[in-house]
Amino acid sequence: MQWKPRALILDLFGDYLRYAGSEVRLADITELLAVFDVEPATVRVNLSRLRKEGWFTTRRVGRETVYSLTPHMLEILNEGRERIFRHREESWQGRWTMVIYQVPESERAVREQLRKRLAWHGFGQLSPSTWLAPHDLFDDVRGLAAEYPLAKIDVLWCGTGDLEQDRDIAGRCWDLEHLGSDYRGFIRSYNHLDNEPVNAQKDGQTALIERMQVIGDFRRFPFRDPVLPRELQPADWPSGQAYALFGAIHRQLGPAATDFVSGVIGQTVEQGREILM
Repeated sequence: MQWKPRALILDLFGDYLRYAGSEVRLADITELLAVFDVEPATVRVNLSRLRKEGWFTTRRVGRETVYSLTPHMLEILNEGRERIFRHREESWQGRWTMVIYQVPESERAVREQLRKRLAWHGFGQLSPSTWLAPHDLFDDVRGLAAEYPLAKIDVLWCGTGDLEQDRDIAGRCWDLEHLGSDYRGFIRSYNHLDNEPVNAQKDGQTALIERMQVIGDFRRFPFRDPVLPRELQPADWPSGQAYALFGAIHRQLGPAATDFVSGVIGQTVEQGREILM
């Protein structure tokens, strides 16, 4: 696997280091990333960039540099983890949260940021300025409206009254065929790792590498998947199976991987929360 240092750093903080005070010495994270064949110079460059982007603050302890997550970035990790580790199953209420927005032509950057945030919250694009979500996300949209005062945002709770039409709308808002194919590919790739007796015997470094690989491949799904109610899902929709597989592997590899990280940084890493079905 081709590891991306930036993603590794964020995943290490997201799954381990945030549960050990949300900070780490440069020497320790360099040692952790060496497990993935990342050179020390590459570690320093990526940490420096992330610090400039507001992910970290730094302080000196003797001759050591310590990187600490900023409160804002910890909040982002909390929100991201909730999306990744909570697979909600809701029945279809027959209603969509519809967002219609207008942004001045001079504010293209605002328009792009708003689109990204809507997608992050689980909305799909029906038309250039109309986005839909199959859940009640009024509070999320109100928060976005407050963040982007230059955008005129209207939010509606509406429905078609026709289940087949709703299914058609879902297929137009999201590329469900591609998403379903990727879910099935994930299942094929990692089904062999769902083996609790074998995983319990693995050394910590192996467990960490495999767990990070699974996390790296799976964490993209929650930000592409609208979590359709069962009534709107295509036939044989594989998201539930993929989530269950990810949760099982993540849990099984957790103790050995967490103990390994704890040993490197010299303090106990509390186990993170598992999948909530």
